[in-house]
Amino acid sequence: MAMDAVSVIRTKRDRAELSDQQIDWVIDAYTRGEVADYQMAALNMAILLNGMNRREIARWTAAMIASGERMEFSSLSRPTADKHSTGGVGDKITLPLAPLVAACGAAVPQLSGRGLGHTGGTLDKLESIPGWRALLSNEEMLHVLDTTGAVICAAGDGLAPADKKLYALRDVTGTVEAIPLIASSIMSKKIAEGTGSLVLDVKVGTGAFMKTIEDARELASTMVGLGTDHGVRTVALLTDMSTPLGLTAGNALEVRESVEVLAGGGPADVVELTVALAREMLDAAGIKDADPAKALADGSAMDVWRRMIAAQGGDPDAALPTARETHVVSAPASGVLTRLDAYDIGIAAWRLGAGRARKEDPVQAGAGVELHAKPGDTVTAGQPLLTLHTDTPDRFDYALQAVEGSYDIAAAGTDFKAAPIVLDRIA
Repeated sequence: MAMDAVSVIRTKRDRAELSDQQIDWVIDAYTRGEVADYQMAALNMAILLNGMNRREIARWTAAMIASGERMEFSSLSRPTADKHSTGGVGDKITLPLAPLVAACGAAVPQLSGRGLGHTGGTLDKLESIPGWRALLSNEEMLHVLDTTGAVICAAGDGLAPADKKLYALRDVTGTVEAIPLIASSIMSKKIAEGTGSLVLDVKVGTGAFMKTIEDARELASTMVGLGTDHGVRTVALLTDMSTPLGLTAGNALEVRESVEVLAGGGPADVVELTVALAREMLDAAGIKDADPAKALADGSAMDVWRRMIAAQGGDPDAALPTARETHVVSAPASGVLTRLDAYDIGIAAWRLGAGRARKEDPVQAGAGVELHAKPGDTVTAGQPLLTLHTDTPDRFDYALQAVEGSYDIAAAGTDFKAAPIVLDRIA
C-alpha cells in the first residue's frame, strides 16, 4: 500500500491509531530523508497532544530498533544487566554502580550520554579522567566488557539511528515531553544494545524531567511494558530528585565523590541508591546470592573500576582537574536546612561551565557546585553552604542568581523529615 506523510499525520491528528504499516513506513522514510523534518515535527506534535496506545508505542520502538544494528553479547560467560537513568543533578550513580554490579558477577554494558542543560552527562564526567576514552568500536567494547565485567562508553552511530534524528528534532520543536516519544527513544537504544535485563531509574522532582509522581509512574510503566514486550527483563525504580544526589554537581567533582563511594565511603544517599539499583540489576540478571554492600566494603568494586578505567585508556591514579577559581556561599542564618532545590543547583553548575546549552559546546572538567549541607542538617550563620567552582570567574554572578532562591533555612529545632530516595517500584 502506498504511504505518504500527510495521511500519517492526519491519522494521529484526528486521534486515530497509527497502523503497523504506517509506523514502519514513516520511521524508515524519515531515517532515509524521504519524510521532511517539518512533516515529522507535525506528527510528533500530534503524538504529544493525542498520545499512543501500547501497541503503537511498541511498534514505534521496534521500527526505531530496526533502523540500525543490534548488539550481541551471547559470547559472554556472564548474564548482562544494564541501567538507565532519566537524568538528574549530581546523578553520578552509573560510575560506582557499573563496577559494583560487575564485581558481583554480572556483565554491565553501559552505553551512556552527555549532559545537556541542567542535567549532567556520564561521559562528560568520565572524560575528566586523563586519557579516558568514551568512543569505542563494538569490538573494543566487547573486549573491555569481557575482560573487566563492565564498560561505560558512547553509543555507536549504528544503534537506532532513527532515534538520533528524532531526538534532535524533538529538542527544537517543543515535543520533548511526549511520553510515548521519551519511552521509545530510551528503550529503542537499550533494546538494540542487546542487554538481557534492564533497571530504569526514573527521577521525580524539581531537578528531574518528570516533575510529578504520576507522570514518572506513567513513563516508567510504559518503558517497563516496552522492555517486557521485547523480551528484556525490565524493572523501574522511581527515585527522588528534589534535592541533588550526594554533595557534588559537576564533572570531576562527581568522579571524586564516586571514587569515595567505591572506597567504602561517600555520601549516604549515593551509597543507598547505588546499592538499591545494584540489587535490582543482580536480581533481574538472575544472580541471587551476591551482596553489593559487601563488594563496596571489601574493595572488589574498586578493583573493577580501576581495571575498567585503565582498559579505556584512563589513568585511575591521575589527579583530577580542579577549577582555577572558587566562590563560597555562606548560610545567611542559623537553623535547619529544609530545602536545597536540585534544579537551581543544576542550573548553577551549568552556568559555571559544567554543562552545555548545545550538544557541540565544550564543558569545563573542574566546574560545578559543592554542597556542604543537605536538607535536615543544622547550619550556623556564616558557615559555608555551597562552594562554586569554575575556570572563568565572570560566570559567578550568573550562577549566584540561580543559587539565590535555591534553599530554605527554618528555625533551630524545626522537625524535618527528608523524602525517601526510592519512592516506588514498577515491574
